[in-house]
Amino acid sequence: MQSIEFFTYTSAFLWGIRVDGADLRVHAADATRALWRQEQSHDERTPEDTEHFLLNQYAGLTGSDLRDPVSHFLGEAAPELRHTPTGATVVLGCPCGIWECWPLYTRITATAETVTWSAFRQPHRPAWGDLALGPFVFPRPDYEEALTNAAHFAEDSLTALPPAGTPDVG
Repeated sequence: MQSIEFFTYTSAFLWGIRVDGADLRVHAADATRALWRQEQSHDERTPEDTEHFLLNQYAGLTGSDLRDPVSHFLGEAAPELRHTPTGATVVLGCPCGIWECWPLYTRITATAETVTWSAFRQPHRPAWGDLALGPFVFPRPDYEEALTNAAHFAEDSLTALPPAGTPDVG
């Protein structure tokens, strides 16, 4: 089973997530790197620019978008925060502040013992299908503890990430 941490960051109180100590945005970057490479085969970006793009393609969701983070992250999101065709829940949004621009969805399945995140999708890229991300299975007691005791950080931990290829310490 995996471990999860929930936290908020910046004055906007964006909800961030770490799975096994790494920001979910890092996991998403790893899962989409080859897919973006195929789309941008003639792109003139430097490797550093590409990495910056990948790590910043998503941002946390605002507390006002979530309304009830506990219900949301237990798979009981408000209808507007769900992907109607799949029933998946949005877990990351667009860095522009309008989460719908570039959402990352996952199916959240909660049982008495576990919470599972599976079938991650980017709906604006249907050809990508399910991303090579997860499934992540968390012990429900630990998950709920992390969710109800989310820390707050003044800045986004990704702004201080070490160079690619080194562990996330943020």
